Amino acid sequence: MNRFINNKKYILIGLILVIAFFLRIFNVVYDPPSLNWDEVSIGYNAFSVLKTSKDEWGKVFPTIFRAYGDYKLPLYVYLTVPSISLFGLNTFSVRLVSVVAGTISVLFTYLLVKELLSLEKARGMRKSDDKTEAVATLSALLVTLEPWSLFLSRPAFEANLALCFFNVGFYFFLKSIRRLQNIVPSIIFFGLTLWTYNSYRIFTPLFVVFLFLIFRNELKAFVNNRKYLMQGSILTLLFLLPLIYQFAAGVGVMRYSKVAIIDEGAIGQIINLRDKYNFSPLVERAVFNRPTYFTYNFLKNIFSQYKIDLIFLISGVIFLIKSKDKKTALLLGWLILGTVPSSLTREAPHVLRSITMLPAPMIISAFGFVGVFSLIVSLSSKVKSFNTGIICTFFVVLYLLILAKQLLNYQVNYFNSYKSTYSWSWQYGYQEVIQYVAENYNKYDKIIVTKKYGEPHEFFLFYLKWNPLLYQADKNLIRFEQSNWFWVDRFDKFFFVNDWEVPSEEWQPFVLESKKEEIDCREIKCLLITSPGNVPKTWNKLESVQFLDGSGAFEIYDN
Repeated sequence: MNRFINNKKYILIGLILVIAFFLRIFNVVYDPPSLNWDEVSIGYNAFSVLKTSKDEWGKVFPTIFRAYGDYKLPLYVYLTVPSISLFGLNTFSVRLVSVVAGTISVLFTYLLVKELLSLEKARGMRKSDDKTEAVATLSALLVTLEPWSLFLSRPAFEANLALCFFNVGFYFFLKSIRRLQNIVPSIIFFGLTLWTYNSYRIFTPLFVVFLFLIFRNELKAFVNNRKYLMQGSILTLLFLLPLIYQFAAGVGVMRYSKVAIIDEGAIGQIINLRDKYNFSPLVERAVFNRPTYFTYNFLKNIFSQYKIDLIFLISGVIFLIKSKDKKTALLLGWLILGTVPSSLTREAPHVLRSITMLPAPMIISAFGFVGVFSLIVSLSSKVKSFNTGIICTFFVVLYLLILAKQLLNYQVNYFNSYKSTYSWSWQYGYQEVIQYVAENYNKYDKIIVTKKYGEPHEFFLFYLKWNPLLYQADKNLIRFEQSNWFWVDRFDKFFFVNDWEVPSEEWQPFVLESKKEEIDCREIKCLLITSPGNVPKTWNKLESVQFLDGSGAFEIYDN
């Protein structure tokens, strides 16, 4: 009988994993409708590492990728290398890592919930195997279906990979409470988060300190065990020392400096607030200053985060608080600490940076559902006229139908209206334009491309599968730094110009932003890829590319 029950458990979680993988892999090449500039940067740098052992800047196996000047953390790039080796440089290869990571997160959500509740049993606290299995399975199902986790598991988001590493690290930490040898893989996976996504450079250290405070008595065995203490210390130093060096050198904080609450933009907003009110200078400095600005944005970001499964989330919080155990401290602490990285940035709410909260809301919601279910069973069993089995079945079926309806609504919106409405935000149109360029490359002396939609050079490198060796050694390559960002004005015979640098008269030259070169097309054959209507007089229109909502994206002209 027990074997049959165990088989049913494995079949159910196996089915959930199949659903999770399918929802993430289905049509992933076309939805989202295009690779964005971060995705093509990841893909081309991985391609460059595969072919040359260097990134696009020529640095051998870097620990941080300069890219556009945003200094990407390395793990997603390196894990994309095998995918590109197997399937080539394309959309599928770049997004496959995120799909797999999202599916693994579902599995380890299930495992860490079971491990968390098994700790209670080990301490003699009552928690039935059925309830443990129910909470673990429902947690995995919610991570599978909820739009928050599902949306982030399809594009090539480094945050999604970091979440996967964090879940695995947390699972092994919980196992290490009873089996000390698991502390080593826990440290490894927690350490990997630090090299995957910047928010985890804030969150993981905070959470690890939090874990040590909660389990300080249980971890005395680790402190007293020389072997594991030495291994753990060495691993920790291996992960932290390069990170400390990057922070000291400045490159480790470049990304945060662009999104932090207190940056140049924030200072401007503080000054604007002071100018808006006619208070005395002393009052203005007291009311509108960095601490008050920071506090306001911190609180605003925290309290605008989570709106899904609200009823059972609130129920779960109530049930957890009533239980007053380490499980409560862990989950509620996770939920609170998970808001910190997002709350320290200007853009709120930010679904990507607040991924550090996941999957705590889903787990708490699962606790809430199982708690309400148990309450219904208890109440209905006291009323003889009620059929407990029918009531409970109705409750479960109704909830699953609501989840299914929500999923259906989300999928219909995601694959239709979202795709057409927001294709511009995914830089749709580059692939179509570059296909035309590839077919007509030899017909033109110079090819001029608008910068309007961001980082066109990287899209050309990616979709043309440009040889990284040629790019790294290109004598025509024009790069320059401006506002802590690296811009490319030229490689090969491609020239990249801002919209306002496209002349209105055919005799006027195109002037590059770097001022290092001008393009005079009067005596040569030029191809221009520009935004709609932004073209010199007398040029001939060849093709046009629309966003998926029908509005104009690119127009292609020659002279």
